[in-house]
Amino acid sequence: MDKKQNNSQVVYGLRPVIEAIESGRQIDKVLMQNGLSGDLANVLKTKIRQAGVPFQYVPTEKLNRMAEGNHQGVVALIAAIGYYSFIDLIPNMIEEGKSPLVVLLDHITDVRNMGAIARTAECAGVDALIVPDHGSAAINQNAIKTSSGALLRLPICRESNMKTVVNLAKQCGMQVVASTEKGSVYYREVDFSLPTMLIMGNEEHGISHELLKMSDIMAYLPVVGDVSSLNVSVAAGVMMYEALGQRRRVN
Repeated sequence: MDKKQNNSQVVYGLRPVIEAIESGRQIDKVLMQNGLSGDLANVLKTKIRQAGVPFQYVPTEKLNRMAEGNHQGVVALIAAIGYYSFIDLIPNMIEEGKSPLVVLLDHITDVRNMGAIARTAECAGVDALIVPDHGSAAINQNAIKTSSGALLRLPICRESNMKTVVNLAKQCGMQVVASTEKGSVYYREVDFSLPTMLIMGNEEHGISHELLKMSDIMAYLPVVGDVSSLNVSVAAGVMMYEALGQRRRVN
Protein backbone atom coordinates (compact mmCIF):
# COMPACT_ATOMS: atom_id res chain seq x y z
CA MET A 1 0.00 0.00 0.00
CA ASP A 2 1.22 3.54 -0.87
CA LYS A 3 0.65 6.80 0.94
CA LYS A 4 2.26 10.20 1.52
CA GLN A 5 4.10 10.70 4.78
CA ASN A 6 6.15 13.78 5.60
CA ASN A 7 6.52 14.63 1.90
CA SER A 8 7.96 11.18 1.08
CA GLN A 9 6.20 8.34 -0.68
CA VAL A 10 5.87 5.35 1.59
CA VAL A 11 5.28 1.72 0.66
CA TYR A 12 4.58 -0.75 3.45
CA GLY A 13 3.96 -4.47 3.79
CA LEU A 14 6.27 -7.33 2.88
CA ARG A 15 4.95 -8.13 -0.59
CA PRO A 16 4.46 -4.49 -1.68
CA VAL A 17 8.04 -3.63 -0.67
CA ILE A 18 9.40 -6.71 -2.45
CA GLU A 19 7.43 -5.74 -5.55
CA ALA A 20 8.74 -2.16 -5.35
CA ILE A 21 12.32 -3.45 -5.32
CA GLU A 22 11.69 -5.94 -8.13
CA SER A 23 10.07 -3.24 -10.28
CA GLY A 24 13.28 -1.22 -10.19
CA ARG A 25 11.78 1.72 -8.29
CA GLN A 26 14.53 3.72 -6.64
CA ILE A 27 14.28 3.46 -2.87
CA ASP A 28 15.91 5.78 -0.36
CA LYS A 29 15.76 3.31 2.51
CA VAL A 30 13.93 0.27 3.83
CA LEU A 31 13.04 0.33 7.52
CA MET A 32 12.56 -3.09 9.13
CA GLN A 33 11.24 -4.05 12.53
CA ASN A 34 13.85 -5.31 14.97
CA GLY A 35 13.90 -9.11 14.87
CA LEU A 36 11.87 -9.38 11.66
CA SER A 37 11.82 -13.04 10.56
CA GLY A 38 9.93 -15.53 8.43
CA ASP A 39 10.16 -16.88 4.90
CA LEU A 40 8.84 -13.74 3.21
CA ALA A 41 11.04 -11.53 5.40
CA ASN A 42 14.06 -13.58 4.30
CA VAL A 43 13.07 -13.10 0.66
CA LEU A 44 12.88 -9.36 1.30
CA LYS A 45 16.32 -9.29 2.93
CA THR A 46 17.80 -11.15 -0.04
CA LYS A 47 16.20 -8.66 -2.48
CA ILE A 48 17.56 -5.74 -0.44
CA ARG A 49 21.09 -7.16 -0.53
CA GLN A 50 20.93 -7.96 -4.24
CA ALA A 51 19.64 -4.51 -5.14
CA GLY A 52 22.00 -2.68 -2.78
CA VAL A 53 19.13 -0.85 -1.10
CA PRO A 54 20.02 0.98 2.16
CA PHE A 55 18.17 -0.48 5.15
CA GLN A 56 17.85 0.03 8.87
CA TYR A 57 16.32 -1.89 11.78
CA VAL A 58 13.97 0.23 13.86
CA PRO A 59 11.47 -0.21 16.72
CA THR A 60 7.91 -1.21 15.78
CA GLU A 61 6.64 2.10 17.18
CA LYS A 62 8.42 4.03 14.44
CA LEU A 63 6.81 1.90 11.73
CA ASN A 64 3.41 2.35 13.39
CA ARG A 65 3.77 6.12 13.05
CA MET A 66 4.66 5.88 9.38
CA ALA A 67 2.04 3.40 8.16
CA GLU A 68 -1.70 3.59 8.66
CA GLY A 69 -2.32 -0.08 7.87
CA ASN A 70 -0.66 -3.41 8.63
CA HIS A 71 2.98 -2.79 7.76
CA GLN A 72 4.06 -6.37 8.60
CA GLY A 73 7.28 -5.01 10.03
CA VAL A 74 8.58 -3.18 6.97
CA VAL A 75 8.32 0.29 5.43
CA ALA A 76 10.10 1.52 2.28
CA LEU A 77 10.75 5.18 1.49
CA ILE A 78 10.56 5.69 -2.25
CA ALA A 79 13.11 8.09 -3.75
CA ALA A 80 11.73 11.45 -4.82
CA ILE A 81 14.24 11.63 -7.71
CA GLY A 82 16.05 9.29 -10.05
CA TYR A 83 19.71 8.67 -9.24
CA TYR A 84 22.64 8.27 -11.59
CA SER A 85 25.73 6.07 -11.34
CA PHE A 86 29.02 7.97 -11.15
CA ILE A 87 30.86 5.32 -13.13
CA ASP A 88 28.31 5.57 -15.95
CA LEU A 89 28.04 9.35 -15.97
CA ILE A 90 31.47 10.95 -15.59
CA PRO A 91 33.78 8.77 -17.73
CA ASN A 92 31.43 9.35 -20.67
CA MET A 93 31.76 13.11 -20.22
CA ILE A 94 35.54 12.88 -20.23
CA GLU A 95 35.52 10.64 -23.32
CA GLU A 96 33.43 13.31 -25.06
CA GLY A 97 36.15 15.87 -24.35
CA LYS A 98 34.36 17.68 -21.54
CA SER A 99 36.04 18.93 -18.36
CA PRO A 100 33.51 17.89 -15.71
CA LEU A 101 33.04 19.65 -12.41
CA VAL A 102 31.36 17.47 -9.79
CA VAL A 103 30.71 18.14 -6.11
CA LEU A 104 30.89 15.37 -3.55
CA LEU A 105 28.93 16.08 -0.37
CA ASP A 106 30.55 14.17 2.48
CA HIS A 107 27.59 13.46 4.79
CA ILE A 108 25.79 16.79 4.61
CA THR A 109 22.94 16.25 7.06
CA ASP A 110 20.86 19.45 6.88
CA VAL A 111 18.12 19.37 4.24
CA ARG A 112 18.36 23.15 3.78
CA ASN A 113 22.09 22.98 3.13
CA MET A 114 21.54 20.13 0.68
CA GLY A 115 18.90 22.13 -1.19
CA ALA A 116 20.92 25.35 -1.18
CA ILE A 117 24.05 23.63 -2.49
CA ALA A 118 22.06 21.94 -5.25
CA ARG A 119 20.47 25.23 -6.28
CA THR A 120 23.85 26.97 -6.53
CA ALA A 121 25.41 23.96 -8.26
CA GLU A 122 22.76 24.01 -10.97
CA CYS A 123 23.23 27.75 -11.46
CA ALA A 124 27.04 27.41 -11.58
CA GLY A 125 27.06 24.67 -14.21
CA VAL A 126 28.13 21.79 -11.97
CA ASP A 127 27.77 18.49 -13.83
CA ALA A 128 26.71 16.28 -10.89
CA LEU A 129 26.34 16.04 -7.14
CA ILE A 130 27.53 12.92 -5.34
CA VAL A 131 25.97 11.88 -2.03
CA PRO A 132 26.43 8.81 0.19
CA ASP A 133 23.55 6.38 0.56
CA HIS A 134 23.87 6.43 4.36
CA GLY A 135 24.20 9.28 6.84
CA SER A 136 23.16 12.10 4.52
CA ALA A 137 20.18 14.44 4.38
CA ALA A 138 17.22 12.84 2.63
CA ILE A 139 16.58 14.13 -0.86
CA ASN A 140 12.86 14.52 -0.33
CA GLN A 141 10.23 17.06 -1.27
CA ASN A 142 11.54 19.50 1.35
CA ALA A 143 15.04 19.36 -0.14
CA ILE A 144 13.63 19.72 -3.66
CA LYS A 145 11.62 22.77 -2.60
CA THR A 146 14.65 24.35 -0.92
CA SER A 147 16.65 23.77 -4.09
CA SER A 148 13.97 25.52 -6.18
CA GLY A 149 13.69 22.32 -8.18
CA ALA A 150 17.43 22.08 -8.94
CA LEU A 151 17.51 18.55 -7.50
CA LEU A 152 15.15 17.51 -10.29
CA ARG A 153 17.40 18.95 -13.01
CA LEU A 154 20.90 18.22 -11.71
CA PRO A 155 22.27 14.65 -11.95
CA ILE A 156 22.58 13.17 -8.45
CA CYS A 157 24.82 10.14 -7.90
CA ARG A 158 24.03 8.19 -4.75
CA GLU A 159 26.98 5.94 -3.92
CA SER A 160 27.72 3.44 -1.16
CA ASN A 161 31.47 4.05 -0.86
CA MET A 162 32.88 7.55 -1.13
CA LYS A 163 36.50 6.35 -1.22
CA THR A 164 35.72 4.20 -4.24
CA VAL A 165 34.15 7.19 -6.00
CA VAL A 166 37.17 9.38 -5.28
CA ASN A 167 39.47 6.68 -6.63
CA LEU A 168 37.35 6.39 -9.77
CA ALA A 169 37.51 10.16 -10.25
CA LYS A 170 41.31 10.09 -10.00
CA GLN A 171 41.49 7.18 -12.44
CA CYS A 172 39.46 9.30 -14.87
CA GLY A 173 42.07 12.06 -14.62
CA MET A 174 40.12 14.36 -12.32
CA GLN A 175 41.83 16.44 -9.65
CA VAL A 176 40.28 16.08 -6.21
CA VAL A 177 39.95 19.35 -4.31
CA ALA A 178 38.92 19.34 -0.65
CA SER A 179 37.42 22.55 0.70
CA THR A 180 38.72 22.77 4.26
CA GLU A 181 39.98 25.27 6.79
CA LYS A 182 42.90 22.84 7.23
CA GLY A 183 44.03 23.57 3.68
CA SER A 184 47.26 25.26 2.64
CA VAL A 185 46.22 26.37 -0.87
CA TYR A 186 44.28 29.61 -1.33
CA TYR A 187 41.09 28.70 -3.18
CA ARG A 188 41.79 31.12 -6.05
CA GLU A 189 45.11 29.38 -6.71
CA VAL A 190 43.31 26.17 -7.67
CA ASP A 191 43.03 25.60 -11.43
CA PHE A 192 39.35 24.79 -11.69
CA SER A 193 39.50 24.66 -15.49
CA LEU A 194 40.77 21.09 -15.10
CA PRO A 195 38.36 18.16 -14.61
CA THR A 196 37.59 18.54 -10.91
CA MET A 197 35.89 16.79 -8.03
CA LEU A 198 35.19 19.29 -5.24
CA ILE A 199 34.57 17.80 -1.80
CA MET A 200 32.47 19.64 0.80
CA GLY A 201 32.32 18.28 4.34
CA ASN A 202 29.82 17.61 7.08
CA GLU A 203 28.45 20.67 8.91
CA GLU A 204 30.00 19.69 12.25
CA HIS A 205 33.01 17.52 11.51
CA GLY A 206 34.04 18.66 8.05
CA ILE A 207 35.51 16.28 5.48
CA SER A 208 36.41 12.82 6.78
CA HIS A 209 40.07 12.08 7.42
CA GLU A 210 40.07 9.33 4.77
CA LEU A 211 38.84 11.65 2.02
CA LEU A 212 41.20 14.43 3.07
CA LYS A 213 44.13 12.02 2.69
CA MET A 214 42.96 11.10 -0.80
CA SER A 215 42.62 14.71 -1.95
CA ASP A 216 45.14 16.21 -4.36
CA ILE A 217 44.59 19.76 -3.08
CA MET A 218 43.28 21.06 0.23
CA ALA A 219 41.97 24.55 -0.47
CA TYR A 220 40.89 27.11 2.10
CA LEU A 221 38.65 30.16 2.13
CA PRO A 222 40.01 33.10 4.13
CA VAL A 223 38.10 33.99 7.30
CA VAL A 224 38.94 37.27 9.05
CA GLY A 225 36.06 37.47 11.52
CA ASP A 226 35.67 35.80 14.89
CA VAL A 227 33.59 32.90 13.54
CA SER A 228 36.00 30.13 12.54
CA SER A 229 34.27 28.86 9.41
CA LEU A 230 31.54 29.51 6.85
CA ASN A 231 28.27 27.64 6.53
CA VAL A 232 28.88 24.73 4.15
CA SER A 233 26.35 25.90 1.58
CA VAL A 234 27.94 29.37 1.50
CA ALA A 235 31.45 27.90 1.23
CA ALA A 236 30.30 25.58 -1.54
CA GLY A 237 28.79 28.54 -3.39
CA VAL A 238 32.04 30.51 -3.25
CA MET A 239 34.06 27.54 -4.53
CA MET A 240 31.63 26.68 -7.32
CA TYR A 241 31.45 30.26 -8.56
CA GLU A 242 35.24 30.53 -8.51
CA ALA A 243 35.25 27.48 -10.75
CA LEU A 244 32.60 29.00 -13.01
CA GLY A 245 34.51 32.28 -13.28
CA GLN A 246 37.75 30.51 -14.22
CA ARG A 247 36.02 28.32 -16.80
CA ARG A 248 34.30 31.29 -18.43
CA ARG A 249 37.64 33.10 -18.73
CA VAL A 250 39.26 30.04 -20.30
CA ASN A 251 36.43 29.54 -22.76
